Amino acid sequence: MNNERTSHSFSIENQADFKKRLLRFFEEENYISFLDSNDADGSTYSCLCGIGAIDVISCDSGNAFEKLKNFQEEHEDWLFGYLGYDLKNELEPLESKNSDELEFPDLQFFIPETVIEIGEKQVSFHVYEEDQEVIQQLLESILQQELDAPKSYKQQNYLIATDSKLEYLKKARSFLDHIQRGDIYEANLCTQFLARDIEIDSLKAFEDLNESSKPPFAAYSRCNNHFIISASPERYLKKIGRKLLSQPIKGTAARSKDRATDEQLKQELLKNQKERSENVMIVDLVRNDLSRVALRGSVKVSELFGLYSFPQVHHMISSITAQLGEQFSAIDAIKATFPMGSMTGAPKISAMKIIEKTESFKRGVYSGAVGYFKPDGDFDFNVVIRTILYNAGKGVVSVSVGSAITASAIPEAEYEECLIKAAALMQVLKSQGIAFS
Repeated sequence: MNNERTSHSFSIENQADFKKRLLRFFEEENYISFLDSNDADGSTYSCLCGIGAIDVISCDSGNAFEKLKNFQEEHEDWLFGYLGYDLKNELEPLESKNSDELEFPDLQFFIPETVIEIGEKQVSFHVYEEDQEVIQQLLESILQQELDAPKSYKQQNYLIATDSKLEYLKKARSFLDHIQRGDIYEANLCTQFLARDIEIDSLKAFEDLNESSKPPFAAYSRCNNHFIISASPERYLKKIGRKLLSQPIKGTAARSKDRATDEQLKQELLKNQKERSENVMIVDLVRNDLSRVALRGSVKVSELFGLYSFPQVHHMISSITAQLGEQFSAIDAIKATFPMGSMTGAPKISAMKIIEKTESFKRGVYSGAVGYFKPDGDFDFNVVIRTILYNAGKGVVSVSVGSAITASAIPEAEYEECLIKAAALMQVLKSQGIAFS
């Protein structure tokens, strides 16, 4: 065994086929994190995967970030894992008392035994193994992995809304009351759908979701019984060297199969004053967060109101960059900006307090972030949205969605936007015998 990772690279003929065989080959691993960019522009890696656990950190909010920093400094290695939304409680005077059916730890990361980069025509293994023949044999075993025949699902179960439509509308109106009183300018109201006493094929769910959505920040993460099946279109924060990049999404429109109508919907989104004002508010919030750890004058909006199209929706995405101050670490950058402004509101602390009092569930991993740290401290994390969360030990599946409430929000329209965002997730679960009730 080597004390440092050795890299072994090989040619592959079919990237998509290799990804499928890789995931099936390691299906029984207790720790795996598969991060797929679907070859989106601006991605550091086409696809990155961490497999097996040399060491693990798992903890709840309290001093989780300090533990993570010590864990990172102790190992100076790759880390894969997630940050739960409720880590907010150790960053600000906040609490989480809502119902938690999923029971995920607030933070989980692992040092992988194997790190795999998958390019279009090449795969690289970063391992504590110097003998290339050993890795060559592993590659051949992966390539020979059988792909399962489609399963039939006979179970009959239902996703049940934590909030009825009437309850959601009442909560949206309470947000509007807070806005009219000047407590907040904008806040993200989320709702949850749950299925209990259920077993799903988590890997099939990810494959179906990733194929239908092709998002730039897809993630399949397993930490023992805790599964994250994500088709996130949104980047929370990326660090390369001293450069930071955040890309909040605010502004959503459904797509149409008719090309002319689809283009019209796209242009209407760009001109929608409510969506633009939401975007600007969150851009300002992210700029303020980044300024806490950035070199003075380095915070820039590199793109405002960028329009991006995905299979189900159009999104308005802005990009904010900054230079991390020399006195600050990678963990400091996360602490200054977490949770993502697009999932909280403005002012941020007031919004999070009102969210906690109004919503019916503990967000947990939802609204948090999944990603990786490199040995040098660089990182990239998504925002956990468009995601199925699954606790296999409890047999609980959750889908959560949200929408931004501003002064001009129409509660009924916000509820419909939530259903649009949930549609692809619900379709994936429906194929496994779980319908929306």
